[in-house]
Amino acid sequence: MDAQALKQRYEQGQRDFSGENLIGINLERANLSGSDFSGAYLSAANLSRAVLVGANFSGACLHRADMSFAKVSEARFIETDLTKANLRGAVLVKSVLVGAKLSGATLTSVNLRLSNLCGVNLCGADLRGINLRSANLVDANLSWANLSGARLSGALLRGTILNGVHLRAAYLNGVDLNGIDLDGVNLSETKLNGANLSGANLAATNLSEAQMRVTILSRANLHASNLNHASLAKADLCEANLSKADLSQANLSEADMTGANLNMASLREANLSEASLRGAYLWGANLNVAEMRGADLTGASLRGAYLEDSDWQQAILTGAILPDGTIHE
Repeated sequence: MDAQALKQRYEQGQRDFSGENLIGINLERANLSGSDFSGAYLSAANLSRAVLVGANFSGACLHRADMSFAKVSEARFIETDLTKANLRGAVLVKSVLVGAKLSGATLTSVNLRLSNLCGVNLCGADLRGINLRSANLVDANLSWANLSGARLSGALLRGTILNGVHLRAAYLNGVDLNGIDLDGVNLSETKLNGANLSGANLAATNLSEAQMRVTILSRANLHASNLNHASLAKADLCEANLSKADLSQANLSEADMTGANLNMASLREANLSEASLRGAYLWGANLNVAEMRGADLTGASLRGAYLEDSDWQQAILTGAILPDGTIHE
């Protein structure tokens, strides 16, 4: 069937094009909303800027198809072959892509807000600028994907594999990453305000200049992570592992670091005012010129810490509660 015949049938009221051979068809800018293309062959088809709202592509072959900037909201792509397809800038809001094959697909700036991508394999995908707000990514594989500038606020990421993923300048406000493995991930300049990262593995992760106000990081592994200039005001870091982490010039005001491991960590020029460091371990930590006004260090271990050594400038401790319970004047 050629493009003219298909458009004519659509205008006459036909919506069922399931199983049709439409390889290489040119449907650029066509309005085919509500059509059923399930099981159809659309390899190398041109659907650029087409309007396909509510269309069904389940089981269809869209290998190397061009769907750039198409409007495909509320569509179904269940078990669809989208390998090497061009979806750049396409709008797929509230679409279902469960079981879709997306290897080699171009997904930059795609709008997948509120879409279901449960279990989808996006390993190594270029997802720069993608909108995945409130999307379902449960058990999806995003390892080594480039999510720079991506929007993931409110996304469901339970069981999602994010090993080696690049999330520089991504928006993750309010995302639940409880227990997720982000070992070695680049999260510099990322917005994680209010996110739940409890128990997450963030060892050796780059979080420099990240915005993590009120973020839950209790029991998280941040060993040797880069948190230079990070904003962690009022963050929950209870029992977190921050050993050898770089927290230089980080904002930790009013943060709860009760029982945290900060051994050998660098807190040089960090803002720890009103922070709780009760029972924290700070062996060998660098607190050079740290702002600690009103901080609570009750029961903290400061053995070998660079705090009041004559070779280092003293930390600012006015009003701080010292390990023995006395208040520094």
